[in-house]
Amino acid sequence: MNSESKSREKIEQLMERGVDIVSPATIDIGEEVSVDQISAHGVKIYPGCRIYGHRTVISAGCRLGYEAPLTIEDCQLGSKVELKGGFVSKSVFLEKANMGMGAHVREGCILEEEAGGAHCVGLKQTILFPFVTLGSLINFCDCLMAGGTSRSNHSEVGSSYIHFNFTPAADKTTPSLIGDVPRGVMLNQPPIFLGGQGGIIGPVRLGYGNVVAAGSVLRHDYPQDNQLIFEKAPANGVKDYEPAAYPGIIRIVENNILYLANLTALESWYMHVRKPFLEVREYGHLLYGGVMDQLTAAKKERLKRLKAMAEKAAGPPADDRYAVIRREFSGQIGSLEKLFTGKIPEVSSSTDKMREIFLADFAKFAGDKKADYVSVIQSLPVAVSSKGVAWLSGMVNAVREKVVQFMPSAGLFEK
Repeated sequence: MNSESKSREKIEQLMERGVDIVSPATIDIGEEVSVDQISAHGVKIYPGCRIYGHRTVISAGCRLGYEAPLTIEDCQLGSKVELKGGFVSKSVFLEKANMGMGAHVREGCILEEEAGGAHCVGLKQTILFPFVTLGSLINFCDCLMAGGTSRSNHSEVGSSYIHFNFTPAADKTTPSLIGDVPRGVMLNQPPIFLGGQGGIIGPVRLGYGNVVAAGSVLRHDYPQDNQLIFEKAPANGVKDYEPAAYPGIIRIVENNILYLANLTALESWYMHVRKPFLEVREYGHLLYGGVMDQLTAAKKERLKRLKAMAEKAAGPPADDRYAVIRREFSGQIGSLEKLFTGKIPEVSSSTDKMREIFLADFAKFAGDKKADYVSVIQSLPVAVSSKGVAWLSGMVNAVREKVVQFMPSAGLFEK
């Protein structure tokens, strides 16, 4: 049986299961796709769709390709996800996540509940917490964005926005934290707004409640909350350029370490809190596995980029005022890699205790209400959520302290 015949056979099997395929002759399904991982309940596939990958999961109520042809490759889709057209690969979309026509979502992305974008949005190595909304004509790779409390009070990125994630040294050590994990997972922080026709030159950190004026291109960190931010373009000028000099190496390393530490905290949150909520859902264990795989891949991506930077930073110029820091960073990159690729580094017994205190209180409050993760988190009393923030912040801080031990000469995190 050739591939075309196998595709037709899978299409027939799906239709027999109850999947609504509007124009079967225009659909292609790879022979590696498991029909048992495509729900029989309320899934609708519009003309021109292509579904590939043995790890692809499509849960109940998904609508695919309504506005334009769509290709899905090894993605895990929760219930009621809407992908209206484009290309999505090796990413996870949780309940009611959505993307408009022309989406280009590559590996390493996690879109949590009701997060999404309008038409022509490009993502790669991007994590969006619940409700985060992206406008149109956006390139938003290599960043994590949180903030907001509901669909009507959400963090948003204006149209024609770019997260600049490439550097003259071509190392891509540019991940930006727009919000953070410890507070962001509690779904009780004010939204962040990035005005349209603007951008971020990563790596940058932004606090909650911040509003960035349209047209601003951010080159600095604004970790404080509730700031109205205007940033002017640099003045015209020309100066000598030294490749791989890394005059901002301290800030670059700090922001990359904080990003990795937040990924570690999010990994622990999924392991200890989110897993039971996902596992009661259809294909929940596959959704959970997909998220954990993407978080592991995200850490590997960031370490890969840091290693590339370390190799370049070890070279000339060797006599400038940053030489000692560059050499120390290059010499300790192996230690950093071990820190983030081993067991989740809850390197302080105090964080273990804080986790158990939070989980005990959380279990009492949540009870058996495992059907709706978002509503449970939204209704947590402050006395409970604050313990969760303390646990996850403790993880981030413990990682920071360990890195400072690796690099004592750099003066990391002293501000």
